[in-house]
Amino acid sequence: MNANSLNGAVLAYLGDSYYEHQIRVYLINKGITNTNKLHQTATNYTSGSNQALIMSYLIKENLLSEEELAIYKRGRNISHPGRKNLKMVEYHEATGFEALIGYLALKDYKRGNHIIDLAIKHIEENNGKRKS
Repeated sequence: MNANSLNGAVLAYLGDSYYEHQIRVYLINKGITNTNKLHQTATNYTSGSNQALIMSYLIKENLLSEEELAIYKRGRNISHPGRKNLKMVEYHEATGFEALIGYLALKDYKRGNHIIDLAIKHIEENNGKRKS
């Protein structure tokens, strides 16, 4: 399958599930085994507002290639109704992040996992430093 031929919505759909899976594996490996605690903790990493925060960080620190930025923009720019609990800008940025992860899951999963590792580190460093 050619990841370049998939539209942003399909990439975001895949990226959403891949990112969620990787976060769950990470948390279980950290020793969290209570399912309620797993869900609560995973939600912190996978929330749209935190995904938007991750994208801002990746872009600001120039951690993405031009190709990865183009994929992010492809996902960010798809039209969709948004979510009640997120600002529209955050929702678009989060969708772009998910598209990037979906693309990398297909094209270069090692790079995708590296981006997820950066995301985890950034979320953990910023926990409690901002108000939701």
